[in-house]
Amino acid sequence: MEVHNVDLTISAVSDEQYPKTNIPEIALVGRSNVGKSSLTNILINRRNFAHTSSQPGKTQTLNFYDVEDKVYFVDVPGYGYAKVSKKERERFGKMIEQYLTQREQLRGVIQLVDARHEPTPDDVNMYNWLQYYNIPTLIVGTKIDKVKRSAWNRQLSLIKKTLDVESSTPIILFSATEKKGKDDVWQWIEERMGKN
Repeated sequence: MEVHNVDLTISAVSDEQYPKTNIPEIALVGRSNVGKSSLTNILINRRNFAHTSSQPGKTQTLNFYDVEDKVYFVDVPGYGYAKVSKKERERFGKMIEQYLTQREQLRGVIQLVDARHEPTPDDVNMYNWLQYYNIPTLIVGTKIDKVKRSAWNRQLSLIKKTLDVESSTPIILFSATEKKGKDDVWQWIEERMGKN
């Protein structure tokens, strides 16, 4: 998709604040610092539109980015960061669960994992949870430019095996520096946008 107009519509903390539109939504989930902002910025051709938090785990709102009035990217708070209190984690855990299970406009979820390492138990739990609720999922392995090209297939196999990825779930290796994987991610998003 050609992207010229992007707008951060709202940073929401409850469903009353979500945009009142029928525009399809794609949520981005992943651990703190996995590269959600970098992926968003590459997809929308902006350098620093989606901000990386200087403190991991600090983003505790659902950020709705309106892309060309055709799709919303919904940035979900990062998981797996220990410094956030248990009470806070529970609070935005409920918010995320409610959004992902009850939002009719949601067409799919992009789950980001760090392609340099084995997915964490938090990554595994998130993937299992998305599958349990039958939410269409795309796995994006980030920071692949930091892995030797000869090791890409090994890292891909490690992600598949650790997450026990179902055959219906595509995996795309992504690099923000080289923009590798950008077109493939967009293709998946556009396929999802056409589905109700």
